[in-house]
Amino acid sequence: MAFTTTKQAQAAPAYEEYAASAWPALYRSSYLLTGNHADAEDLAQQTLLQAFRSWAKVSRADEPAAYVRRMQTNIFISQRRPRARRLELLTDEPPEPRPALRAGSAGGPEDRMVLWPHIASLPPRQRAVVVLRYYEQLSEREIADALGCSTGNVKSTAHRALNALRAAIGSEAHQGEEA
Repeated sequence: MAFTTTKQAQAAPAYEEYAASAWPALYRSSYLLTGNHADAEDLAQQTLLQAFRSWAKVSRADEPAAYVRRMQTNIFISQRRPRARRLELLTDEPPEPRPALRAGSAGGPEDRMVLWPHIASLPPRQRAVVVLRYYEQLSEREIADALGCSTGNVKSTAHRALNALRAAIGSEAHQGEEA
């Protein structure tokens, strides 16, 4: 038998409606941040759990979705801070070479898939900025609100992330030319 307070009992239906409607977008963002299904589900569920615990604040916010997005990015970044998890897949054969991005290309789905391993290797804060800006299409102000920083910090973080991606893609293209 669960014990709930009167406030929790009254807030439960509103929270359940919010959680059901927010889940698809929350999971999509979580997947883009974490890079795999299991971690994405964990991040989305942890975010919804934290939103439930703070439901009174979330429901009173001018933009509940922005409030929850900030929770999500804070959870993601704080989980990655103590230990940088790097997974290595050991195989008997070297990986197949990936096609290099063409200069001036339109950036179709194939090109985005070539970029994904490089995005996944970015530090958590840079990765969050790239995901929120280029996948979620948020403005610099919305990203700053989600990360709890200034728009200048968002711009400089995005600049460093894009430079890192350019360097990685450039070295990959250079390696492809030598082969």
